[in-house]
Amino acid sequence: MSDTTTAEAQPSETVATMGDYIPRQITENDLGSMSLDEAYEASMVDVADGQMVTGKVVKVDRDEVLLDIGYKSEGVIPSRELSIRNEVEPGEVVSIGDEIEALVLQKEDKDGRLVLSKKRAQYERAWGTIEKVKEEDGIVSGPVIEVVKGGLILDIGLRGFLPASLVELRRVRDLQPYIGRELEAKIIELDKNRNNVVLSRRAYLEETQKEQREDFLTNLKPGERRKGTVSSVVNFGAFVDLGGMDGLIHVSELSWKHVDHPGSVVAVGDEVDVEVLEVDHDRERISLSLKATQQDPWQEFASNHQVGELVYGRVTKLVPFGSFIQVGDGIEGLVHISEMSAHHVDLPEQVVTPGEELWVKIIDLDLDRRRISLSIKQAAEGGIVAAEYQEHFGEHAYDDEGNYIGGAIDESTTSEGQEAWAEYFAEQDGTTADAEQAPADATEVVDQGGEESQAPTE
Repeated sequence: MSDTTTAEAQPSETVATMGDYIPRQITENDLGSMSLDEAYEASMVDVADGQMVTGKVVKVDRDEVLLDIGYKSEGVIPSRELSIRNEVEPGEVVSIGDEIEALVLQKEDKDGRLVLSKKRAQYERAWGTIEKVKEEDGIVSGPVIEVVKGGLILDIGLRGFLPASLVELRRVRDLQPYIGRELEAKIIELDKNRNNVVLSRRAYLEETQKEQREDFLTNLKPGERRKGTVSSVVNFGAFVDLGGMDGLIHVSELSWKHVDHPGSVVAVGDEVDVEVLEVDHDRERISLSLKATQQDPWQEFASNHQVGELVYGRVTKLVPFGSFIQVGDGIEGLVHISEMSAHHVDLPEQVVTPGEELWVKIIDLDLDRRRISLSIKQAAEGGIVAAEYQEHFGEHAYDDEGNYIGGAIDESTTSEGQEAWAEYFAEQDGTTADAEQAPADATEVVDQGGEESQAPTE
């Protein structure tokens, strides 16, 4: 329904019970007994406030429109009473010669003018149609005329509100592209007293696409890998358009690492490979996983490391029973307070501080429970250095069994691990006067397993 729709009903066809006017029928006998002025007055329509009238547009101005309804003076429709659209030019709504319907707002204002409203007439007529459509569970359609807070306004003869969450099958963030589009929707709420009409395009889409969705769900199996596009990101995860329906990647399935917010992992428009975890046919919901398509860092760590190896890590958190050490990307292990030092420790902060980098030994690796037990105390006793650190220090510095046997550090390829060792040696040289108490080289630190050696703590 649009603003320029011409009412089909003519004045002679209107019904009195609807509040419309009925022109007086003048016979030849009446004319013979009347003066000219009386005959003219008798030919004029009789109007009252609240009546519906039909007339022809005779003038279109910037701020008003004049309508000839056969009254003694032309009716005035102020620009604000022309359309349910805000800030629209009168010339965009009506043209000279159009026959339109209007409602009498005021038979005579302070200037003696007949004031009419096309908008109110359209509103009254539309309510009857809208109520019937609602009763029959039908569909309404109209162009999007505004974007407002929380949704869209559709012109369905009156202002219908379409919430943003009900525009599509998934929530839409940017509503501006919908301006001017003709949309179909179902009426889900109707309250004439509050002038409230709430629409749902999603309900219409769900109804019309039900068969397609059922076929899509039937052909989708858990364990499948699918490509999709991130359609929206919410606090609890991300929705992915699989080409027929949206599936949800819960925040716990976005990454093997801890995720504070899904937006730190994916963004709207990203193309992703996902694995189907579950298909709920009754609720029409699809659960997806992004991390299932990626290598498990715990599995990778367990494959490349073994109990007894030395690894380099960073202190991430102190707790009353020990400290957590990051020893890989997304991998943290626990140094129990009993494994922090050869001497008794009351609090972990007596030995380490958050952010500190140091060597630790793997003393237990539980892949099923995703737990790694580490030891600072046993790292001081030496052992086999993990392969990734052997590469950093140079293969020449290790024997065939992986034990560190020393060697000059290549300053041109200094790594974080090398710097830690170098700093350790420098500290030992500066604080120990007795050469017999200080390790002469890295062999004494790692390989001797002697009583005088200890691992670097920074």
